[in-house]
Amino acid sequence: MFESYVQQVLALPRPAKRVIALLFDACLCIITVWLAFCFRFNDWYLLTGAQFWTIPVSLVIALPLFITFGLYRAIFRFMGWAAFSTVIKCVLIYGAVYMVIFTVISVPSIPRTVGILQPMLLLLAVGLSRFVARYFLYDAYSEILSEAAPIRTLVYGAGSQGRQLVSALGHSAEFKVVGFLDDDRGLKGMSLNGVKIYSPLNIERVCADLEVKTVLLALPQIDRGRRNEIIERLRSARVAVRTVPDISAIATGQAQLTDLQDLDVEDLLGRTAVLPNKGLLEQNVRDRIVLVTGAAGSIGSQLCREIAKLSPKALLLLDQNEFGIYALQGELAGEDAEPPFPIVPLLADVCDEHRIGTILQTWKPATVYHAAAYKHVPLVEQNPAEGVKTNVFGTLTVSRAALAAGVERMILVSTDKAVRPTNVMGATKRLAEMILQALAEERRNTTFSMVRFGNVLGSSGSVVPLFRQQIGRGGPITLTHEEITRFFMTVPEAAQLVIQAGAMATGGDVYLLDMGEPVKIIDLARRMVELSGLTVQDEQNPGGDISIVTTGLRPGEKLYEELLINDNPEVTDHPKIRRAREQFLGWPQLSAKLDELAELARDGDARRLKAALSDLVPGYSPMEGVVDLVALRQEVSQ
Repeated sequence: MFESYVQQVLALPRPAKRVIALLFDACLCIITVWLAFCFRFNDWYLLTGAQFWTIPVSLVIALPLFITFGLYRAIFRFMGWAAFSTVIKCVLIYGAVYMVIFTVISVPSIPRTVGILQPMLLLLAVGLSRFVARYFLYDAYSEILSEAAPIRTLVYGAGSQGRQLVSALGHSAEFKVVGFLDDDRGLKGMSLNGVKIYSPLNIERVCADLEVKTVLLALPQIDRGRRNEIIERLRSARVAVRTVPDISAIATGQAQLTDLQDLDVEDLLGRTAVLPNKGLLEQNVRDRIVLVTGAAGSIGSQLCREIAKLSPKALLLLDQNEFGIYALQGELAGEDAEPPFPIVPLLADVCDEHRIGTILQTWKPATVYHAAAYKHVPLVEQNPAEGVKTNVFGTLTVSRAALAAGVERMILVSTDKAVRPTNVMGATKRLAEMILQALAEERRNTTFSMVRFGNVLGSSGSVVPLFRQQIGRGGPITLTHEEITRFFMTVPEAAQLVIQAGAMATGGDVYLLDMGEPVKIIDLARRMVELSGLTVQDEQNPGGDISIVTTGLRPGEKLYEELLINDNPEVTDHPKIRRAREQFLGWPQLSAKLDELAELARDGDARRLKAALSDLVPGYSPMEGVVDLVALRQEVSQ
């Protein structure tokens, strides 16, 4: 019966608990005043006349002091010596004031000893009440935790971070740590702070025997290759895998040790990231004015983060996304009132010739990274005129402004979808490449180059956040096709590649990353399900947790992506970067065709626009029919 009342108290919201504690202390003040009179007269004593004033005076002094000193912010069931020392300090201050009033100054009919006895009794009462609350509430809270069935958990890594994590999770309602995993064979079978250490070689049996549902990775200094091996081994154990924040984020206060995270995209990708060449990273950035278009996008914003680490003279953030630019500027500036270099937010549309020209003439950047583009394949297919305007003529506008302003280098962020494209987005990106190639052949004062890479995990439109949402909802995971494959890289990799490749450019170069073998999207989906501690529902496992369904290829989507049009890549100074020299039209011929394309884009004629792109971009095989939303609506209206 008593335990049920205690659990009801624990279930109350925190503000209600604080009110109860305050009212309880008020009662203690009243009782201890009465007891002080009883002790003074050595009898059960009834207060009369002016003696009643000792009670409101006690309340007026004590309760504000208790609130000010934070006595009601402490969690009683976890109170330690620091909290009790605060109680002692608070009551001592209270006692000093109370004694001055009723002992030093004195009030007629109130014995002076009451001013001494009552604070002593109050200290004893308040302190004892906290001890009693801690004793009963802690046991009741522990019982609630045991009934809530916290997730049985293993911590991989018995080092300092693993030990700190286990200690921090000691009172967790979510996790119950039942053991360590560690690669050190000498630790197998030993205990650390009462927690047994197991060998990861027997991970499947250990997880089954201990009924483990989650493994927390506390491996701050392990290399990526070894980390991937561990994660691959954990897949077979059918446990959810989560990680501890990076040690540097904990040290700088950006994260807490217990801020457990899902596996990052590098873990899901299962390959080692390409290490950057510091010299190439700094070459066109350090002590230079740098402009990034599309700075609020996933690639553009990461470019800005990487550039900010390299001490530019100034960083210009250009985008038409107002909030995105505002947020990025705040992130890059951090808590510094004055950043070490100017961070300039510039609202502009890359198709606005006057605005772009004015910006470049005013700041005269040495390096321009052009990341502004529409990149979502189905959306651009449904809005082809806007895709052409931004991806093609936005690039032309920025490149012409760069030439006029004497920009040293302009680097275009391109995509593997520009290779033998089957969609408008890929065709427009290939045409943007051709513009820079043609301009590079014509003029030498600005070095134009482009960087082509595959899908970026974690960027806007990436499959990873979509799959996570679908797994969180219990499935199904939706794929467009079971055989669809993609090249993958991470956002930081992509940004660093753009910077490094731009530094190597001599003019008209197309750079691409040696990204290894393409990844089947269905394999990525399976990996995400299994590392969430779930199973895939299929013919071999009809009782699985998450099903994977196919919905059919979207407009303009390819089963396979390529990075090269011609199989003639050249090696570069970076072991993972290759150079390709793709064929293109000369500027006089290309310029005339671009004028015709601009007219079609203004008219919004989707059929003629795609036909013109087919004529301009070798290898472009557009899908049959038009899915332009405006054109389809017009046909229905007619």
